[in-house]
Amino acid sequence: MAFIFCEMNSMALVEWRDEFEIGIKEVDFEHQELIDLINESYAMAKEDDSRAAVMECLGDIFTRISAHFALEEKEMRELKYDQYGDHKEEHEELLDNIRDIMDDYEERATLDEEEFGERLKNWFVNHFSTKDARLHKFLKD
Repeated sequence: MAFIFCEMNSMALVEWRDEFEIGIKEVDFEHQELIDLINESYAMAKEDDSRAAVMECLGDIFTRISAHFALEEKEMRELKYDQYGDHKEEHEELLDNIRDIMDDYEERATLDEEEFGERLKNWFVNHFSTKDARLHKFLKD
């Protein structure tokens, strides 16, 4: 599955950590790619004249995370994961949050970089540390 990697030219917003791994190679790889794309979008948002590029990166994030969630949900169904419904519901909330970030960015004449960065970081890291951590524990047991 191809997607555009936007140019990264700033300090990372989200750093990859081993505890983000859930033990499914394809899912873990996609988690790393998504972190890279989030970091790239944040770096671009900090540049004055990169509005179209940031919107393109946010669109890429939405597309990639939608595909990623589909893969993760397929794996959970196949494994008969007992928290599938709750995990899938959070996926839907996260997709709504991405849409909100995109809408907010598109509508504003300016961007509050700190708020933008925190929103991107929070939805991703919080999901890893709660839902994906629980899935990882399920896979180990």
